[in-house]
Amino acid sequence: MGLRLLDAGFDLCVWNRSPHKTLPLQQRGARVAQTAAQAVAGADVVLTMLANGPAVNEVLTGGVAQVMPAHALFIDMSSIPPDMARQHAALLGQRGISALDAPVSGGVVGAAAGTLAIMAGGAPEAFERALPVFAALGRATRVGPVGAGALAKLANQMIVGITIGAVAEALLLVEAGGADPAAVRDAIRGGFAESRVLELHGARMLSRNFAPGAHATTQLKDLASALRTAEDEGLELPLTRGVHALYSRFVETGGASLDHSALLLALERLNARER
Repeated sequence: MGLRLLDAGFDLCVWNRSPHKTLPLQQRGARVAQTAAQAVAGADVVLTMLANGPAVNEVLTGGVAQVMPAHALFIDMSSIPPDMARQHAALLGQRGISALDAPVSGGVVGAAAGTLAIMAGGAPEAFERALPVFAALGRATRVGPVGAGALAKLANQMIVGITIGAVAEALLLVEAGGADPAAVRDAIRGGFAESRVLELHGARMLSRNFAPGAHATTQLKDLASALRTAEDEGLELPLTRGVHALYSRFVETGGASLDHSALLLALERLNARER
């Protein structure tokens, strides 16, 4: 994402808690800050892409919120709970700083290609101001007020996680019954079962390539956040709860470092069909 912004001509100052990760950006012209607070000093737009809500909160309250210019626009592109996104916007609003929660979907491939799906929550005028930045990264849609972007990301992760589970169960079933899983996948593609999950993660399952694009731990985190949000709204989400339980067991039993499509392994283990 940083490289896309540099290619679009933006003056970029970056910070990462692992300094070596900034080297490719520095080689392309980005300035490297020693602290997060130093990175945002004088900035017109501040973007965060961090591991989770607590990480964003630590960065904001650890100096960034205090030194960010009052004219700045804060755009958090991390996947965090909606209530935390609202808290951050309220904190910054005390200093007159506009905020958007704008998580993304599309993975490393979408980030590199500039084709991310960007789900933005916040005021219309803040969204309009962010459009030139978003244009370098992908396709942005304003989905409502602050917190709505985080809600949209939870919806995305619910659909992805449940669909991964459905594809994994389907491939397990057809193989157990004697059909060719690869041929079955080809046969149903283009019908109502078609999806990016069937296309990309179905291929991962067939080749058993579970090198992480999106970690199983990240999927688990977002499903847990979806369930907490549902409880706050008085909703019961049985499909999400079931897939969350599968991911939870999978992560606890050694799947934490694998891609979320590796849920297939958990289902194989459950059915005593491990390879």
